[in-house]
Amino acid sequence: MCINKLIPLFNLPLQIKNQFTKAMDVFILSATISCAVVALIYLWKVLDWVWFTPKKLEKILRQQGFKGNSYKLFYGDFKEIGKIIGEALSKPMDFTNEIAHRATPIVHYATKNYGDDNFVWFGPRPAVCIREPEIIREILSKNNVYLKPTANLLGKMFKGVGTYEKEQWAKHRKLINPAFHVEKLKHMVPAFHVSTVDMLKKWDAIVPDSGSCEVDVWPYLQTMTSDVISRTVFGSSYEEGNKIFKLQREQVERINEAGRHMPVPRWLPTKNNRRMKEIMDEIESRVLGVIGKRVKAMEAGEPSMNDLLGMLLESNANEVKQNGTASAMSMEEVMEECKVFYFVGQETSVCLLVWTMILLSKHEDWQTRARDEALERFGKGKPDYQELNHLKTMNMILHEALRLYTPGATLARLTYKEANFGKYTIPAGVQMQLPLLAMHHDTRLWGDDAAIFNPERFSQGVSKATQGRPIYIPFGSGPRVCIGQNFTMVEVKMAMVMILQNYSFKLSPSYSHAPHHLFTLQPQHGAHLILTKL
Repeated sequence: MCINKLIPLFNLPLQIKNQFTKAMDVFILSATISCAVVALIYLWKVLDWVWFTPKKLEKILRQQGFKGNSYKLFYGDFKEIGKIIGEALSKPMDFTNEIAHRATPIVHYATKNYGDDNFVWFGPRPAVCIREPEIIREILSKNNVYLKPTANLLGKMFKGVGTYEKEQWAKHRKLINPAFHVEKLKHMVPAFHVSTVDMLKKWDAIVPDSGSCEVDVWPYLQTMTSDVISRTVFGSSYEEGNKIFKLQREQVERINEAGRHMPVPRWLPTKNNRRMKEIMDEIESRVLGVIGKRVKAMEAGEPSMNDLLGMLLESNANEVKQNGTASAMSMEEVMEECKVFYFVGQETSVCLLVWTMILLSKHEDWQTRARDEALERFGKGKPDYQELNHLKTMNMILHEALRLYTPGATLARLTYKEANFGKYTIPAGVQMQLPLLAMHHDTRLWGDDAAIFNPERFSQGVSKATQGRPIYIPFGSGPRVCIGQNFTMVEVKMAMVMILQNYSFKLSPSYSHAPHHLFTLQPQHGAHLILTKL
């Protein structure tokens, strides 16, 4: 009896082993099934991303009357895009203001081949071209509905009020607005003047007193506008901001080159990605260093400086006092805004300046009219801030330059849910390309002389020239209209008046007309002009 009772005890390890084996078999089977299910889910998501969703969107777009290339797995139109851009930039063009084929080659190619209602493929995502001004205005007015594409490389590199969305954008815009108030611009005019004087001194050293000289004015204008930003943002000279400017130039050139090809994830340790990270780290280190010094000075009781950084820090400090730190910006966010100020502020101004000079070199009658106006107002003296706003001829010229050579030639927005615009029904997940340059050149909107430099069209103001229609928006429109447009216009007026007071200029025989879009519309081969001292 006792022996019989002991037998199960001897068999217990074997029973446990069998039970454990069965349990492991069940676990392995369950794990295998789970892994298979997870793999199938991810496989489905990948297939849906690279094939099923693009094909579904393509079908819907074609039903709406949009035309374009058939979708190619994963790559979309990237191979064609690289080829089209490469061909467009391979050689200069005759001097004409019909520049769409070179400045916005993808938009031009798609419109030429498929009409106004077209789409192109940026990888698995289609981008439709929206050309009707009223629809463009509606899209830009609803900034909480139609957002900027999150996959935009430039947006990832330059964070700030220009790239943030919804609540974050509203917070930053509120804090930044005071720094760009018209009254604040008065404090920045001396920086505009000093920086332009420095540039003219460099030209004086090159151009003989009793003769003329060919000068590529493009790098000098870049230096001058960068100097302006250094002074007005950081309260420093160009030398202190020079390295930041050069690093940002390289950064954007690398982003632009990457945009011609299928996107590579930033976490992959490619040579380009490693260099991009090095650039970003160095820029952030330098900008944070400038901000850190300013914060310490403010804490030591030094008065706030009348530059953008000082105004931004002051606005941020007031927000902390009134509503607490949660509604204010961190120092990292202040840094990001400074990076954006430094780059975007310089880019827009220099592009408007260089194309204005090129156009006035080609149309010397308008150059004479602008000079006569400047000399009548200011003589050879320092331009007055208030009087700059009353330069009618200069205003006409700058508006026409912005129309013909719009700095931001296209804008992009994304549908996150189905959107209805009259005859269009745009499904969610589709990018919308808003071709501002094409709209500004459209003969149906501007008449047969749309490609002709004719500042007279703005002689009675923008509203009269556009007949109240939203067909002229060089700085965008809606709540996200460029916050620095007044800054740019005053800076460019100051620089142009001072240039006209001291020099006449015409196109050099070596000038190559080659507009290309590198974040903004720039002269690919510089701006070679013949300068003559007055």
